[in-house]
Amino acid sequence: MLRPALFLDRDGVVNEETNFCHRPEDFHPRKGIFDLVRLARNAGRSVIVVTNQSGIARGLFDEKIYAALTTHMLRLFEQKGAALTDVLHCPYHPEAPLAQYRVDHSWRKPRPGMILEARDRHGLDLAASALIGDRPSDIGAAQAAGLEAACLVGTTLSPEAPRPRRFAVAPDIVAASRWYADLLAKGQGG
Repeated sequence: MLRPALFLDRDGVVNEETNFCHRPEDFHPRKGIFDLVRLARNAGRSVIVVTNQSGIARGLFDEKIYAALTTHMLRLFEQKGAALTDVLHCPYHPEAPLAQYRVDHSWRKPRPGMILEARDRHGLDLAASALIGDRPSDIGAAQAAGLEAACLVGTTLSPEAPRPRRFAVAPDIVAASRWYADLLAKGQGG
């Protein structure tokens, strides 16, 4: 049986936005993020982080450094009783200075590749899933993947931009959590 999921962007949603966060000491979880993940997990949802990581493509850090930060993040969430199901990243950028990463890849948001990969890995029902992101590209990926709902944190979306049927804007993660709790209570989008 397919199960719903909550997809989260990393930088700006899971952790405070910094300039290409890649060191554990620079990783600062957003207020309310552990509660949000626990809410989703307690409702039987998978929680999957999908993150563009163009800092790799730009040569600012490498895959090994990225993996170390991801391990740190996973341990931290586990310690807080808010285990993440999976983390997928896209290290590619079409204008990357490093040739091996200079790819217009299907995983790079706003394309839905990471979400579709998560569906295949974990048997997810995307039509009953939601995403919380902080950039229009996150919302574009949610819409392209066929997610039911999405919430944009801390910014706005132009009226003509594509979006899932159930769409909201929230000033912060705490407000996004209230939006998600309301969706769960109504049996909608995640």
